Amino acid sequence: MATKKAAAGKRKIETVMHEFKEGDLKSGGSGKTVTSRKQAVAIALSEAREAGAKIPEKPHKA
Repeated sequence: MATKKAAAGKRKIETVMHEFKEGDLKSGGSGKTVTSRKQAVAIALSEAREAGAKIPEKPHKA
C-alpha cells in the first residue's frame, strides 16, 4: 500500500506531465514553454521532491 507522501508525489508528477502535454508547462528560470519531454520529467521529479515525496536522486557516475 502506498504512503501518503508517495501518493502525493505521484499526483504531482501526473499534474506536471499533463501540463506538458497540454503545452502549459513553463520553465522556472526563463518562463518559456518546455518542449523537451526529458526536461518535463526533470521538473516533475523536482516538484514532487519539494512536495515531500521520497524519490531517490539520479545516480551519479564516478
